[in-house]
Amino acid sequence: MLFNSLTFAAFFTVLLLLYTLIGSWVWRKRLLLVGSYLFYAAWNPPYVAILAFSTVMDWWLARRLASAEAPATRKLLLLTSVGANLGLLGFFKYGTFVLANFQALLANIGIVYVPPEFSIILPVGISFYTFASLSYTVDVYRREIRADASLSDYALFVSFFPHLVAGPIVRARLFLPQLQTPRSASKDQLGWGMALLVIGLFAKVVMADGLLAPVVNQVYAAPGNFSALDTWLAIFAFSGQIFYDFSGYSTCAIGIALCFGFEFPDNFRYPYAARSFSDFWRRWHISLSTWLRDYLYIPLGGNRGATWKVQRSLFLTMLIGGLWHGASWLFVIWGALHGFYLALERLLRGPVSQHAKEPTLFAGLLVFVIVSLTWIPFRAPDMATAVEIVQGVLRFSALPKLAKFEALLAFGAILATLVWHNRMRHTSLEALFAQNKPIQNSAMLAGAILLIFLFSGGERHAFIYFQF
Repeated sequence: MLFNSLTFAAFFTVLLLLYTLIGSWVWRKRLLLVGSYLFYAAWNPPYVAILAFSTVMDWWLARRLASAEAPATRKLLLLTSVGANLGLLGFFKYGTFVLANFQALLANIGIVYVPPEFSIILPVGISFYTFASLSYTVDVYRREIRADASLSDYALFVSFFPHLVAGPIVRARLFLPQLQTPRSASKDQLGWGMALLVIGLFAKVVMADGLLAPVVNQVYAAPGNFSALDTWLAIFAFSGQIFYDFSGYSTCAIGIALCFGFEFPDNFRYPYAARSFSDFWRRWHISLSTWLRDYLYIPLGGNRGATWKVQRSLFLTMLIGGLWHGASWLFVIWGALHGFYLALERLLRGPVSQHAKEPTLFAGLLVFVIVSLTWIPFRAPDMATAVEIVQGVLRFSALPKLAKFEALLAFGAILATLVWHNRMRHTSLEALFAQNKPIQNSAMLAGAILLIFLFSGGERHAFIYFQF
């Protein structure tokens, strides 16, 4: 059930209406729980069982963790949660990848191994709800939160449909307290939630799918047929596409949750205005980068210890972050490159002076170019395509083949994105809308709705991060 579909519009409208009409807070929560499971079942009904199993397991283990006193028992319970969650994630997401690489390894030493044919369908959103649920047991183990939530409340936290399939990764410490008291959206919250939904759909339907995806898809489908100018445009266009696609989903999710009275954390803060790679990761997919920081980087040692240990921790964290995105060596390369950038940047930067000047706009443009080039293995379907794209950036002898109007629209969208991100670098949408007159905000939203309608014809595309 896509946010950019009439089916979801009907589902959301009916659910919000029923939620508003029901007076009991207990029954409101039950309505949201049932609605969330129906939303997930619309993708693949059998996989609801995996979601339910993961939920019940972590809820039960967390309660045992909270009451256990012996360190050995507590560690065993935590390892059970970690092992079971990562085991499920590993089987469904990486089982085929591991088997294929094992088969290739045997072939290299002269052993022919033909495994039995089997097909694993990746449960949508498993990476997101696994990380959300796993953070709960870790936080309970650290005694940072209590394990006193009821099973139904915990199940609603894990499955709440706005964030279930593509984030943001909402943590129990943020969401569970919101379930303690009755919540319903005020008039301002409902208005802002609907505005965010429109803005998110505009980012997805108009910017990502309408203006940028056509150029990206053409070049990545046959990279050897295009010139250097076409290839560079496609590389930068994918930077825009992946941002608008994913931030569009996150914005929709935050807006939808707000319509029910719940608050989600921001997941993007104008990342292409970043002046450094560390700044980029403070602005891009914030819920994942902070999760990796708190549950992986800091336990590995964080900023403590010798320089080489800090560099190792940075590199390993980003390597695992890359693998989290998908079972492919291309994602490993993407994560390793970002780990290298962060480690090198930290090494070259040295101790930061309190009065150090902010990096220049030129530094920001350099970061954008390098980040865009690093998206190549992220977008390419295979290694051969990635290599062809890299070769294509130097194919200056070939003439451009992209349609001029299409290319011009994509170029305009990229340029506008860079200008907009740098304009909004130190502010937010809320602050911008607060400064504007109501008539200005209404006109912008009306224009966005009109463009969504105009670009909505034909095939509806799933959000890119659904595959993760």
